[in-house]
Amino acid sequence: MEKLISEDGSLAVLASVASVDALDRTFDIVILDLPLRARTVIVDVIATVARIGHPLICSTWEQPPALTAAVRAGARGCITRRTEQQAVRDALRVVSQGGFYVCPRLVEQFRAELARPADEDPNGLAPREIETLRWIALGYTHAQVATRMGLSPATVNTYAKRIRAKLKVSNKAELTRLAIELGHLPPRHETHPAG
Repeated sequence: MEKLISEDGSLAVLASVASVDALDRTFDIVILDLPLRARTVIVDVIATVARIGHPLICSTWEQPPALTAAVRAGARGCITRRTEQQAVRDALRVVSQGGFYVCPRLVEQFRAELARPADEDPNGLAPREIETLRWIALGYTHAQVATRMGLSPATVNTYAKRIRAKLKVSNKAELTRLAIELGHLPPRHETHPAG
């Protein structure tokens, strides 16, 4: 990436860091290469980057976050690790000038995500399971979720078990992380459960 940037007279690499926390100023563009096995809430990282520069996200896009979740978090461009060099150059120019770019390899995936009904989930979650996931991720107990949704606690427990099985997670922290990364919960949400 640095070589491509150095070949373009209108762009320059001002910093190359291992962590977003190491960036101490604002930039026109910040290229964020998402790790293959992310252990952090990626959409929060994208939102942080968006405060210091226009994020251009490089990922395999085969696991969370979804393209639409990345864009909602503030991504201004999305490329893959296999994006052709000319497309990367185009992305760098467009995003550095404040535009929005999706590389040709991702256009169909992005269209499919945009066309998907809001209550349809690529992981097979039913609409009521998505609603349950949102409440759980916001910190509500199963009893509180049951009251809010007008369901029995046993039904909420069943939904929670199905959600964990479909998303292949075992605890509430992982559920919350995936709810954010899948776009079911905005990053840095402000809603907190009422006692």
